Amino acid sequence: MKVRIYYHHTDCGKVVYYANYLKFLEEARTEFFESKEIFVKELTAQGILFVVARQEIDYKRPAFYGDLLNIDTKLAALSKVRIEFEYEIKNQNGQIISNAKTIMACVDKDLKPISIPLELYKKLGKNSVNNL
Repeated sequence: MKVRIYYHHTDCGKVVYYANYLKFLEEARTEFFESKEIFVKELTAQGILFVVARQEIDYKRPAFYGDLLNIDTKLAALSKVRIEFEYEIKNQNGQIISNAKTIMACVDKDLKPISIPLELYKKLGKNSVNNL
């Protein structure tokens, strides 16, 4: 997924404000799901939610106004109730800006843990369940 850096993404030091990376990662996850024909809006309507249980970000170098970032998102692990994503963010010169990991828990509308539906495993292309 590509992200163009605009002025509103930056802080007073003229670099991308660190918390904006969380927004970029959320957008990348949504794009990843949609590429697998999994639509978050439809899951939510069915009472299936994914909430962030853990977030890690390693900042390697700054990104600046005008940069074009590429966010590579991959499914790292899948269990009965959790999904783990890994990301690599690079600038237009191929330099690594950041590496990140998100662990998401599957919950119902009351925020109680539930098993990830089997049809999601199929769409994600996982034949077996890995432990987190």
